Amino acid sequence: MCDTMVALGNATVDGRVLFAKNSDREPNEAQALVIVPRSLHKPGEMLRCTYGEVPQVRETYAVLLSQPFWMWGCEMGINEHGVTIGNEAVFTKEPYEKKGGLLGMDLIRLALERTTTARAALDLITDLLAIYGQGGSGSYTHPFYYHNSFIIADPDEAWVLETAGRYWAAVKVREIATISNGLTIGTQWDLASPGLVEHAIEKGWCSSKADFHFARCYGARLMSRVACCAQRRSRSMALLRAQAGHIDEATLMRVLRDHGPAAQDGAWHPAPGNPDRVCMHAGFGPTRNSQSVASMVVHLDPALLTVWVTGTSAPCTGIFKPVWLEAGLPDTGPALTAEYDPNTLWWQHEQLHRAVLDNYADRIAVYRAERDALEGEFLAGVAQLVARQRDVAPEDRQATLGDFTARCFVRAGVATQTWEKQVREVRRARRPLFYSLAWRRANRQAQFPA
Repeated sequence: MCDTMVALGNATVDGRVLFAKNSDREPNEAQALVIVPRSLHKPGEMLRCTYGEVPQVRETYAVLLSQPFWMWGCEMGINEHGVTIGNEAVFTKEPYEKKGGLLGMDLIRLALERTTTARAALDLITDLLAIYGQGGSGSYTHPFYYHNSFIIADPDEAWVLETAGRYWAAVKVREIATISNGLTIGTQWDLASPGLVEHAIEKGWCSSKADFHFARCYGARLMSRVACCAQRRSRSMALLRAQAGHIDEATLMRVLRDHGPAAQDGAWHPAPGNPDRVCMHAGFGPTRNSQSVASMVVHLDPALLTVWVTGTSAPCTGIFKPVWLEAGLPDTGPALTAEYDPNTLWWQHEQLHRAVLDNYADRIAVYRAERDALEGEFLAGVAQLVARQRDVAPEDRQATLGDFTARCFVRAGVATQTWEKQVREVRRARRPLFYSLAWRRANRQAQFPA
C-alpha cells in the first residue's frame, strides 16, 4: 500500500510543481537510494528487468531511484530532466499475469531512464503495457499480484495514469492530485487505451457507453475496501486542499507523516491501524503487513531539481534530507537485504523506529520538536543554497551541493543515535498481544537485535 501526491504551480507557494510519496512495503523490505548515471548501450542489447527482458535503448538518462533491494525497478524516482514518477498497487477485475510481464516498479524505471517529459513517460508506459503487459509477484516474501496506477510529473505538468491489465485511462492534473490503492477515474478522462469502454461492455461490467465508469467497471471492490484507499486518499486530498496556494516541501512532509484525525490528541498508537492515515504502520493480520518503508518529496524547479529523502522507514520517526542527482549520494552502507545490518542507513534507523514503537506516544514526544527544528534548518539552508546555485553551471556546483547533502546526512545520523538513546530511557508500554507478536516475528526474521 502506498500514497502518492502532486501539487502543480497554481497550488504551491513558489509556483513550482511538488511531488511526494510514501512507499509502503513489508517491515523488513529495506529500500535503497540509488543513482544510475547516464549511459550508452550496445545495439541489440537486451535489458533484464525483475522478471522479463526488453530491448535496451541506445542511451539512458541519469536517474535517482528509491528501490526495494530485491528488484530491478523502483517505487519512486526522478531523472535528470525532472521526470518524476511514483506508483500504487491497484486491484481490478482484469486477470493478473502471474508470469512474465513487467512490474509497475519496472515501468517506472524504464520511463525514467528513457523519457524527457511526463507525457512521453505516460506514452512509454502505455506502449510497454500493450507489448509486454504487467505481471509477476510484487511482494518479496509471498506471491502478491496487482495492477498499477501512477502519478507522472515534470516541471510543467502532471498526469494520473490508472491501469487494469493492459487497459488504462489517464487524466491531466489541474491543481492537486493524490492516489492510494484504488482506481479513481470515473466518466471523464483525457486519454485512454483503445477498446476501454467496449471491453467493459463485453464483460458485462456496464450496459452501454453512457453507463461506463472506469473505476466502477474495472475496479475490484473488495480488495480496494481492504486497502482503505478511499479513506486515505480522502485524507491526503483534504490536507492538501486546505493548503492550496501555500503548499511547500514542509507541507508535503507533514502530509506524509499524517496519522489521521485520531492522532490529533497526541495519544495515538499505531497498533489499532485507523484507516484514514497516510503514514502507514504494520501490525497484525493479512491487511497490516506493510508500512511506509521510504519517503520522498521532490521540488521540480527546472534550474535545480531538489529531492528530499528519508532513506529510512516510517517518516514520522525519521528526517528528510536533501539530495541532488548531479551531486550524488553520500555513503549509506553496503547493499541492503531483509536482514539487519548496522552498517547501513536504513537498518540503523530501524533501531530508533522500532524502539519508538514500544511506547509510541511518549517516545516520539521525546524528540519530535528537535527533529522538526533540525529539518527546518535543512529546509532553510537549501532555500539559501538554491538561490545562490540555480544559475551556476551544473559541473561547477556539484561539490557545493554534495557537501551540503553530506553534512545533512551526518547531522541526521548523529541525531538519530542521540534520539535512540533518549527514547530508550522512557519506559516501554504494554502493547496489544497480536500487534506485539507481529513485530516479534518481523524482528526474528530480520535477526534484529533484542
